[in-house]
Amino acid sequence: MEQRFNYFKAAPDGYKAMSGLEQYLHNCGLEEKLLHLVKFRASQINGCAFCLDMHSKDLRAVGEEEQRLYTLEAWRECPWYTDRERAALAWTEALTLVTQGHVPDAVYEEARKQFNEKELSDLSLAITTINAWNRLSIAARTTPGTYKRGTKTHTS
Repeated sequence: MEQRFNYFKAAPDGYKAMSGLEQYLHNCGLEEKLLHLVKFRASQINGCAFCLDMHSKDLRAVGEEEQRLYTLEAWRECPWYTDRERAALAWTEALTLVTQGHVPDAVYEEARKQFNEKELSDLSLAITTINAWNRLSIAARTTPGTYKRGTKTHTS
C-alpha cells in the first residue's frame, strides 16, 4: 500500500505534542518492556502494521523473547506472562475495545491489585496514546518496515 500522507511532517506541532506524551511515558517509571508489550497488543487489536513493526523491534531490543511475541494474542492461555503483565494486557484490551462493554469492574479490580493509582494513570495514558498513534498511522497508511529503533522519524 502507498502512504497517503505524512502527518508528522504536515502537522509538526501536533506530532510534537504527541511526542511529548511519549517522552513523559518513557520517564514515568513503568517498565519499558511492559509499555512496549501493551503498545504491541493494542496495535494487534487495531491492525496497525507500522506500529506492530515498530514495537516488535522495540521489544526485541529490550530482550523480549520471540515466544512471548508470537503468543501475545493468546496471553490468557500462556503461562509465561506475569500477573502484572496480565493485568496490563486486560486493561489494554478493555481500553482499546471500550465500545464493547466499556471497562468492566473486574478488569479494573485486577489492574488495581498490580498498579497503584499513578501507575494505572500512566498505563492508561500509554494505551490511549498508542490507540491515537494507531489511528493516525492507519489513516495515513504509514509504511511498515521503515522504523529504525532510536530514530526520531516517528515515535508511536
